Amino acid sequence: MLQVFQMAQSSTNKNLVFQRCIASDCGQTFDIGEALVACKACGQLLDVAYAWDHLPVPNSLREFERQWSHRNHPLAFSGVWRFRQLLPFAAEEDIVSVGEGQTLLRASDPVAKYVGLRAGHVFLQYEGMNPSGSFKDNGMTAAFTHARAIGAKRAACASTGNTSASLALYSGASRLMQAVIFIGSGKISFGKLSQALDYGALTVQIAGDFDDAMQRVQEVCAQLGIYLVNSVNPFRLEGQKAIMFRVLESLKWEVPDWIVVPGGNLGNSSAFGKAFGELHTLGLIDRIPRLAIINASGANTLYELVERRGLTWNGGRPDRSIIDKYYGELDVAGRRASTIASAIEINRPVNLIKCLRALDICHGVVRQVSDQEILDAKAQVGQGGFGCEPASAASVAGTRLLCEEGLIDRDARVVCILTGHQLKDPTATVAYHTTDKTEFERILGARGVDTASYANHAIAVDNNLDAIIRAIDRHSQGER
Repeated sequence: MLQVFQMAQSSTNKNLVFQRCIASDCGQTFDIGEALVACKACGQLLDVAYAWDHLPVPNSLREFERQWSHRNHPLAFSGVWRFRQLLPFAAEEDIVSVGEGQTLLRASDPVAKYVGLRAGHVFLQYEGMNPSGSFKDNGMTAAFTHARAIGAKRAACASTGNTSASLALYSGASRLMQAVIFIGSGKISFGKLSQALDYGALTVQIAGDFDDAMQRVQEVCAQLGIYLVNSVNPFRLEGQKAIMFRVLESLKWEVPDWIVVPGGNLGNSSAFGKAFGELHTLGLIDRIPRLAIINASGANTLYELVERRGLTWNGGRPDRSIIDKYYGELDVAGRRASTIASAIEINRPVNLIKCLRALDICHGVVRQVSDQEILDAKAQVGQGGFGCEPASAASVAGTRLLCEEGLIDRDARVVCILTGHQLKDPTATVAYHTTDKTEFERILGARGVDTASYANHAIAVDNNLDAIIRAIDRHSQGER
């Protein structure tokens, strides 16, 4: 159920919260009452920044456990806003919530065995349990809260599917803003598109891919004064910090050794780095976990720039010429992102620079995995009792690769982020498990997927009781 709160006594002190350019040679600040997606001075990305010395912060993360005794209050119920002391930009009377963040972290021994780690050492953070079925709701509640505070009437995004579903859900539930969604032609799964349509959003399909849609939505928002909720919006990423707060909460506030996350537009990794940097600065954690960001090999911009071309944060002065040269090569070659993991099918990630900072904060690494490796890992996640969309499984495939390299030690405690629900993209799942070779080739073959080593094939039998029983017995004996 939607909750819009009316508790003006806890309004935010605007002098203590502001927007700040992340470029070290700029650092311009702006009021949080402005809807900005870039610095007005230099064009770089913005942070939501806090004068922490003058804001109430907990002495220990364990203080958040008190919220559990107030679960009947919607602010305590929300898996984002119960941590509002750590994202104190919002006045409580402006908060818009649909009960996001009721997710869970679960150890998965089948996945641990698959990747090469000890039992009890691999944890899956399942963001598919959010109301719209993906992690996006963590950020959307924050963006909608800011939009409401400044009086926005329309909100828009470019999307490969999950952002559009989340925007449409919050728009439909709140009735506060009209949702306008830009998608590329043929670049969205029906599971995600159905949500945007069902929730009443205006959906605009353009000829092009996500990168084209992202460019156009920014132009449209600038010209028509529409509030942009893509992750260039710094308030979106404030909400996504809460994913890490819940991970720590589930681990009884013990910091894991590694966080492994799929890399698409790089909003999650950017938010996670900011979260851990702030927690460490505030003395709420004594160490920062390492971060691994996993690209699909068909959309591997971050891997190419960081691991092959040496791009780094460089104290807030990354070498833009490396980025510009690579993007120019993409243009000359006409190369588009192409992967079965459609949620991370992005060539020009808008949060690239913030992500470089996160890699610096978390001593991070970047890897790429093939669609074959993603779908094999996805099958392992499923056999352990969790369903996830293909992009989510990149985190598990990447963990396996890092274990094979010896970078992740066998005794490490690793958290893999599962970003979206299985039913977001059921076509890939069914194609992987099908016995129809033509269908397998049509959907997966073009992506370089040629085997389904962990497929759970349906058994075809005659409509006869004895035949059915024999088939079940043979299958059971084969499993033993």
